[in-house]
Amino acid sequence: MGIQALSVPRTMKAAILKKPLEIAMEELPVPRPGSGEVLVKVMAVGVCGSDVHYYEHGRIGPYVVESPLILGHECAGVVVACGPGVTRFRPGDRVAVEPGVTCGRCALCKAGRYNLCPHVRFLATPPVDGAFVQYLVHREDFLFAIPDSMSFEEAALIEPFSVAIHALNRAGFHPGQSAAVIGLGPVGLMTVAAARAFGASLVIGCDREAERMNAALKLGADAVVEAGQDAAREIRRATDYIGVDVALETAGHPMAVQTAFQSVRRGGRMAVIGLPADPEVKFNIPHLCDNEIEVYGIFRYANTYAQGISLMSAGLPGIRELVTDRFDLEHTEQALTQAMTNKRTSLKVFVYPNGLPGACDEPLA
Repeated sequence: MGIQALSVPRTMKAAILKKPLEIAMEELPVPRPGSGEVLVKVMAVGVCGSDVHYYEHGRIGPYVVESPLILGHECAGVVVACGPGVTRFRPGDRVAVEPGVTCGRCALCKAGRYNLCPHVRFLATPPVDGAFVQYLVHREDFLFAIPDSMSFEEAALIEPFSVAIHALNRAGFHPGQSAAVIGLGPVGLMTVAAARAFGASLVIGCDREAERMNAALKLGADAVVEAGQDAAREIRRATDYIGVDVALETAGHPMAVQTAFQSVRRGGRMAVIGLPADPEVKFNIPHLCDNEIEVYGIFRYANTYAQGISLMSAGLPGIRELVTDRFDLEHTEQALTQAMTNKRTSLKVFVYPNGLPGACDEPLA
């Protein structure tokens, strides 16, 4: 069977990172889907912290932007063409895009831990281009149908939501347990929502910014504490000085790691999601051993999108209020600058490659 398609233009607009702090708009050919691939009209893209880091510094650790790169990986859209062999989708389907395409053949893929696949091609991770484009080709097994009731913004948020789901799954979180989320940026806020959706008996958020702390309460946190030297003590006080079952560090700061470590009860678990600028963080080893604290490193996610869509479509309070800034594709540079410079009040910045909500057919709700 050949390519099945709706009407698709020959060219498209793309926002391309030329060098740090410089985005240029270019006209590119619309890619054609190959065997097992789908062409998606990109409707919404969330700006991630990694996008901001590449935009500002041109690298994240060993991943260096050595040639022009298209950023953006938290995305959703509409199927407009299907390549040969595609069976799960047809033009007109609304989809969330899981951005990491793995080999499916290595030992880690076969063990279900495909997030660790050494051959993964992840959108907007050099040298792989991302989603700040009008059209994107993606393998069909990394696309997920979304219900008509779910906005493209919510579908794009399945990506950071998946990080939270994966962290909770890795840490063995169960209904009725307590959680502390240290760092209330976008991933931290989605972790609050995930812990509540998982049936937590108590969720405590920790941050310095009032806007983020208020957002956490709207997402279902029972309490918030201000980050600082006394944060762990305040978290333990809220648990009758027992500590939480699971602490999740999402800030990427050494103090946040220590706060999470000191907030966990005896026999509890700690998930490290954030990446500190200084990779060496001290641990009190006797405390770790005496209390049998289990520490889990979190790298992206695996097998989370279906669960994320199910939880999101059931309705999560406060999710839509996370989107604070909206830009069209031509203003991608402004979107990245906003996310970089206004961390206090910009909770989640979005780019709309095919028109802002209201200027296109997609409603916000």
